Amino acid sequence: MRRYNRAGVLALTSAAALAGSLLTSAPAQAASSPIAACGSSYHVIDKHSLGGATVYLLYNGKTNCVVTWRNKPSSKRVYLKALIHRERQPWKVDGGNFTTYAGPVKIDARGYCVQWGGDYGKKKWTSKFGHCGK
Repeated sequence: MRRYNRAGVLALTSAAALAGSLLTSAPAQAASSPIAACGSSYHVIDKHSLGGATVYLLYNGKTNCVVTWRNKPSSKRVYLKALIHRERQPWKVDGGNFTTYAGPVKIDARGYCVQWGGDYGKKKWTSKFGHCGK
């Protein structure tokens, strides 16, 4: 009888753990705008059109954020990429086949110039260094 109780407890514990992991691993909600993707404290400081998408550079007083945002919503996936780096640092990149946007990619660039850009399908664009922090 004791084995039956332990097996039952083990089964209930496993079921509870599985249910908890399913609740915590739900997919994240898509952002509704470039500002929402980066965070409400950000504001757009620059942008560049790629035709069907726009690359946005945002800033919150400390951190730069880049999002490549598709201009018209669609359920069809297209290659999008967002990228940024500061002088003497590696690129931070988010790229793939997405329906709405790539990014956000963020860096702390206070006191540094940044280079940023994005891709939409086969269209690619990268800025020169600029937006030098204070």
